[in-house]
Amino acid sequence: MADDLCLLQIHAHPDDEASKGAGTSAKYAAEGIRNVLVCCTGGEEGDILNPAMDRPDVRADLAGVRMAELEASARAIGYDSVQMLGYRDSGMPDTEANARADNFANAPLDEAVERFVKIIRAERPQVIITYHEDRNWYPHPDHIRVWEISGPAFDAAGDPDRFPDAGEPWQPSKLYYVAWSMARVKALHAVYLDRGQESPFARWFEGENSMPDRDERFTTRIDVSEHLGARRAALLAHAKESAVVMHCLPAHRGEEITNDVLDGAASLVWRQVFHRRTAMIGVLRWIKEETS
Repeated sequence: MADDLCLLQIHAHPDDEASKGAGTSAKYAAEGIRNVLVCCTGGEEGDILNPAMDRPDVRADLAGVRMAELEASARAIGYDSVQMLGYRDSGMPDTEANARADNFANAPLDEAVERFVKIIRAERPQVIITYHEDRNWYPHPDHIRVWEISGPAFDAAGDPDRFPDAGEPWQPSKLYYVAWSMARVKALHAVYLDRGQESPFARWFEGENSMPDRDERFTTRIDVSEHLGARRAALLAHAKESAVVMHCLPAHRGEEITNDVLDGAASLVWRQVFHRRTAMIGVLRWIKEETS
């Protein structure tokens, strides 16, 4: 049975696969489920936040470094296939990179949808995990674009009249949105403060653009306790990014912290297909990675 099942995650940049939904993919990979990662851009506009990696050779080949990190991260999680959508990192709004014609955010929507449809039809996943719409708290153009193409690609993949040159139609069954759990962020923030350290999450609770609390929408919980090691290894594979500091809390209070804090990423299910083009559930349901 497992040989026939496939889980596909689509992410914006190298490192997003490690910080969002990694525990879920590691869990299902360990159970023999085929896992596919789609990465939409090369992450060319990423910052070098780790001082140890701020070297001329890294700056000269940032795209190559990020690809090597992505490959190492995907191996740690257990992905069977990594597919690149083939676009350049769009950078943040009002930057030079954001104006480039070859970036993901500026690509024609139908072109990007067709590329994703082609991958869906080739890999034939039952489940796709993507991003929810977020134009306020973290309005990165590439993250928004992932959301913009995912719904249309989900619908078009099973429609023989859409993109006929993109392969044999295949209709996935479920589409999930990945998001952050406020309870998880608050728990991490509290532990930093308990240790007398500055919390990198403090800004997440400040001002009008503080992180929204969506935890009341979670309806399903996935225990990823046994797969935190894979998630941590994936995060640490991205040596260029100091973001791993935020996700990999230093050892403190033993397994209590590991189990209660370190993996609370959440996913939102928003449609389930029973029969192509005729029966869909449009009710929002959320699932949350947990540790027991």
